[in-house]
Amino acid sequence: MAARAGLTVDAVTDAAVDLADAVGFEQVTVSALARRLGVQPASLYAHVRGTDDLRTRISVRALEELGDGLSMALAGRSGREAVQALVGAVRGYADAHPGRWAATQARVDLAQAGAAGTRVSALMRGALHGYGLAPDEQVHAVRLVGSTVNGFVRLQANGGFDHSTPDAETSWRRVTDALDAALRHWPSPAA
Repeated sequence: MAARAGLTVDAVTDAAVDLADAVGFEQVTVSALARRLGVQPASLYAHVRGTDDLRTRISVRALEELGDGLSMALAGRSGREAVQALVGAVRGYADAHPGRWAATQARVDLAQAGAAGTRVSALMRGALHGYGLAPDEQVHAVRLVGSTVNGFVRLQANGGFDHSTPDAETSWRRVTDALDAALRHWPSPAA
């Protein structure tokens, strides 16, 4: 089967990440992308193996972009400044790219996520380095930070803070303060 002129794996992935932001990650399928591009679904199968492959490509692209953003935000920062930069960069990415953010939360085979997933994980651990956490505790701290940010982002995106005071930004500053306090006073592992 000949590939349609102008379509490449990168062009298909570019269109897919944009579609994810427009309609939601779970709504991205080969058929939906074909409609958006004005081609037959068969034209896309020269570039992707199916919807699962397409979604994996979105996830990897989103992890690459998130890694780039984290690298820039974290440069030269440690401790509280690093945590503020980390959560700010993640929240900013999630706000700007909701479909891509959802893709970073999808389960992706480690071999497929490759360097992109490893890089994001390493950047998150590095941001917490200034807290002096034992290596075995770092995974717990990264999970705390990630789940806190993800929960806040989801609640805000779903309008969970729209009808209450104080505003979400005030709460966000308090959440960031609380994360810093929790990391500074990290409990010792149980004996």
